[in-house]
Amino acid sequence: MATRKIGDYVQTRILHANPADQEEEKRVLQKIAQDTIGDPYFEEDPTVAEWFRDLVPTAAGVGEYFQNLFPSASWLRRYNLHWLLGDAIAGVTVGLVVVPQAMAYASLARLTPAYGLYTTFTGACLYFIFGTSKDIVIGATAVGSLLIGQVVATVEEERPGVYEPQEIAHAMCFLCGLILLFLGFCRLGWLIEFIPYPPINAFVTAASITIISTQLPTCLGIQGINTREAPYKVYINTLKGLPNAQLDAAIGISSIVLLFAIQSFCSKMEVRQPAKKRMWGILSSLRLTFTVLLYTFVSWLVHRTVAEGNEQFRIVGHIEKGFSHAGVPRMGFELFRLVAGELPAIVIILIVEHIAIAKNFARLYGYTVIPSQEILAQGFANLLSPFVGGYVCTGSFGASAVLTKAGVKTPLAGTFSALVLLLALYALTAVFHYIPNAALAGLIIHATWNLVTPPYKLYKFWQYSPFELGIWVISVILAIFIDLETSIYVGIVLSFALLLIRMARTPAQSLGCARVTRIPHLQNADSNHPCTNVSGASTPSTLSSPSTDDTPGTSGLRDIYLPSTGKSAHNPRLKITPAHPGVFIYRFAEGYNYINQAHHIDYLLTHIYAHTRRTIADDGVPLKDRLWSDAPPPSSPPSSSSSSSCCNEEDDDGNGGDLATLKALVIDFSTVNIIDVTSVQGLVDLRNTLDKYASPNPVIWHFVGVHNRWTRRALATAGFGRPHPSARNTPAFEKWSPSYTVSSSLHPEISGVEEKAGGKLCDEEAGNVVVNEKSTWDAVHGVDRPFFHVDLGEAVNAAVRDARIGEELRRRSVVHSEGEV
Repeated sequence: MATRKIGDYVQTRILHANPADQEEEKRVLQKIAQDTIGDPYFEEDPTVAEWFRDLVPTAAGVGEYFQNLFPSASWLRRYNLHWLLGDAIAGVTVGLVVVPQAMAYASLARLTPAYGLYTTFTGACLYFIFGTSKDIVIGATAVGSLLIGQVVATVEEERPGVYEPQEIAHAMCFLCGLILLFLGFCRLGWLIEFIPYPPINAFVTAASITIISTQLPTCLGIQGINTREAPYKVYINTLKGLPNAQLDAAIGISSIVLLFAIQSFCSKMEVRQPAKKRMWGILSSLRLTFTVLLYTFVSWLVHRTVAEGNEQFRIVGHIEKGFSHAGVPRMGFELFRLVAGELPAIVIILIVEHIAIAKNFARLYGYTVIPSQEILAQGFANLLSPFVGGYVCTGSFGASAVLTKAGVKTPLAGTFSALVLLLALYALTAVFHYIPNAALAGLIIHATWNLVTPPYKLYKFWQYSPFELGIWVISVILAIFIDLETSIYVGIVLSFALLLIRMARTPAQSLGCARVTRIPHLQNADSNHPCTNVSGASTPSTLSSPSTDDTPGTSGLRDIYLPSTGKSAHNPRLKITPAHPGVFIYRFAEGYNYINQAHHIDYLLTHIYAHTRRTIADDGVPLKDRLWSDAPPPSSPPSSSSSSSCCNEEDDDGNGGDLATLKALVIDFSTVNIIDVTSVQGLVDLRNTLDKYASPNPVIWHFVGVHNRWTRRALATAGFGRPHPSARNTPAFEKWSPSYTVSSSLHPEISGVEEKAGGKLCDEEAGNVVVNEKSTWDAVHGVDRPFFHVDLGEAVNAAVRDARIGEELRRRSVVHSEGEV
């Protein structure tokens, strides 16, 4: 007993909740619902304990989690000889492509070519265990290598001579692996959706321009140019140094021309010979290997008898055989601190580049990739890469395209590429000694040139969203004139700022009503068809019976709700009318949250004030007590028929004035999922303001499409969804007849049915109840919240019906008061 008293005291005195009033309200609403549909249904609000219980994993969920960590277990048991043959051919083909690529990209990371082979080997070996894409190749990439090269340069400038370039690259790769593993194990792959496409695309384009700037001096044999400077300075210094170009320029320029010539020739042959498209695609992919082997052979012919140090042009030189740099890398807290500043940009690029490639091929070939699992595969590859001598690795678009064209069957194809890499490391290092640096530079320029966004795509950006094209341009300019890290950060920040601005200034949509029908096109229509007139043309005049059937001639008139203010997509000649004087329909176009709630509330108030008048001409507040910002209500001429009416209220039929009084709001929550405290408080403040404006008549709030249980709980706690407490003892409440959306287990056919004021389902013609008394009717939503509606049409009908009941009651009150006078 004492506990119950304490509980009642806490609820009434501290929490300001009155359980007795809540029970009385529930009892009243239950009685009304029982008279209408029989057995009522009351909603159960979600609880915080329920929310926490949903977070607790089940045994089945834990088992599924660990099973999903190894997707290869589900298909390896079905591996067959046909798959093996396809994977072997594709894997060897890609291996021949990635060997020269990896060696070339290593130079971007300021490492010897062997480190590129180490990096690609790790990704090729491990991906099939954790990956979910058959078409992707993990290895050294141009953008990732460039970022590592910038980190190496930064640390060397800050701590000259303390750390070797490979130690810096290993430390960065190890940290990236830890972060990627954390994101993968926690299944946080959805976070990638926060990074928009324009700044990433701009970063890839800017990185390509930067990469080309670093390789131009090598390609032309120009020495003494600092490629660590901003790209625009590198291009200027390269142009100034053209008179000092060496013999390397002949190799570099000719290799670029040869690569583009082979690519163009194969592309034309794919069009001319579609039956051999796959063959020409593979030949085009092998152009990198062919070019490197060709110029390696030329270099061997030139330098086979030349002493070391007297080369005619710069060559790669000695490459260690095998995994000579494998082992535990040197890492420590000081080195981690030095590279940590560059870590976010590299992790973002690694993830975005990989997921974008995987999703692209998945859409093309009709399978699904799991972003969290792809990040997990990246994490393991990057975590183990430093222990075999590699640096950061991610999905390579060029190598993945080759793998696809070669007819890959499963993710196991990467292991065959790893075998080719082993062969290169143990048997071909003597051949790699003669590779010209200019040829590798030409290969990089050719590969990265294809990553530059072409003009036609920029034009599409302009058509999609001009503001985002502006972000793209700003990001590229920053990368060219400052650096890549600034470019990616500024691009993301500007994209978020644009998103917040769009959220804060979402277009307001005050809706009106339009009556429409559909007129189908009738081919071979005859004059006897019910949907054609004498001339054979269809006419809406014959479409008068309400129906939703798609059969020609049976489409009836129906009401739709379109924006009545501002610019919209509908025909401007279309007549949009209010649903009823004093009833307003408002839709949140793009959600409702604390960012845009002030904007929506201000618009609603301004719109309502502009299209309604106060219920009471004189609100009774003397001028001395009025706030300086609160203008007194405008004086309205007295009505000829209401000199003694209640509160000087004028009728809404046009006799007392041009503007109606405010009666109801219909709020469409279809685009709103979850609601926050600020948003709820904004609605509460708006309700209080409008209650004063419409006093003594209550403003009825109807909500549409509130499906989230937490949102329904928040609105109900704020007093929405049910009759206003001040209106429960009024004559209008006694005449109030709510309607309920119900479903029957017997699914009876109901034709020509509408809701009458008595709350029964009645036949439109005879007025007879057509509900089968034996049917079981269940309310779709709780009857304790009758102002939460299923669809917009139902909400508008309920609001208009209640408004008409209120008008009739006030009209009778005026007539009665005049009779007494």
